[in-house]
Amino acid sequence: MELRIFTEPQQGAHYSDLLKVARAAEDAGYDGFFRSDHYLKLGTVDGLPGPTDAWATLAGLAVQTSRVRLGTLMSAATFRLPGPLAVTVAQVDEMSGGRVEFGIGSGWYEEEHAAYGIPFPALGDRFDIYTEQLEVITGLWTTPLHEKFSYAGKHYQVTDSPALPKPAQRPRPPVIVGGRGTKRTPALAARFADEFNLPFTTADLAAAQYERVDAACRAIGRDPAGMVRSVAQVVCVGWDDAQVARRAAVIGRDVAELKRNGLAGTPAEVVDRIGQWREQTGISRIYLQVLDLNDLDHLELIAAEVAPQL
Repeated sequence: MELRIFTEPQQGAHYSDLLKVARAAEDAGYDGFFRSDHYLKLGTVDGLPGPTDAWATLAGLAVQTSRVRLGTLMSAATFRLPGPLAVTVAQVDEMSGGRVEFGIGSGWYEEEHAAYGIPFPALGDRFDIYTEQLEVITGLWTTPLHEKFSYAGKHYQVTDSPALPKPAQRPRPPVIVGGRGTKRTPALAARFADEFNLPFTTADLAAAQYERVDAACRAIGRDPAGMVRSVAQVVCVGWDDAQVARRAAVIGRDVAELKRNGLAGTPAEVVDRIGQWREQTGISRIYLQVLDLNDLDHLELIAAEVAPQL
């Protein structure tokens, strides 16, 4: 079971905060450091000092870390044009020595689009944009050197692109797709994804969605065993109940609710919970949503007392 750290910087973080957590994750032996791609806070926090751009952040981390995998859960297809995004991600991959993973979704948070002047089409159009972005981005990355890439879609047209630069990972960085849609999402994952991720859901719902993805893979002749199954869950671990309660209070969450809907409790409780997830869903990777970026002891506790038992 791989454990990755997942942060939500739009809730309030400087780049220096993210660098501190990424380096702590690397030193503690976590497999990856990931971040959300949002431009507006969620909930009642003030969000100060304001958002940091996901791919600018990852470019910095690419040269200031050495081992952890780096990526987004998820970049919104509405935020960027596919050609320039392909260039950006390929460049960050090269800067990192081939450690980038590309999580992309259709975009869902209407208020952040309004707050920063980003068009927010209807859901069907957003999903069409999402699909075309995956077609263009992966097409650019996988076009052989010295050949051209062209594409004629409803939303994007590409003509005789040199399809450069190439990412360090060949033929391309791993692509992460996720979400709860029951038809188009599994089909899109079957076509493009190396990993299917489900955030903040139950094991029952996750198991059903993974089965839909497997069926979509088989429908196009793909072996579903090649798809990594992952989940994102908020984490709150303490040596004892008192420490768990203190950590929950800092992030404004109720312990009982966290135990129902996340990974919370003592190390033994969390190990047991992860075991239940593994048995029921077949996941092999967990993104631990860390909401208090100042509590590096939390990361060290999980690395020392939870990870070795998985």
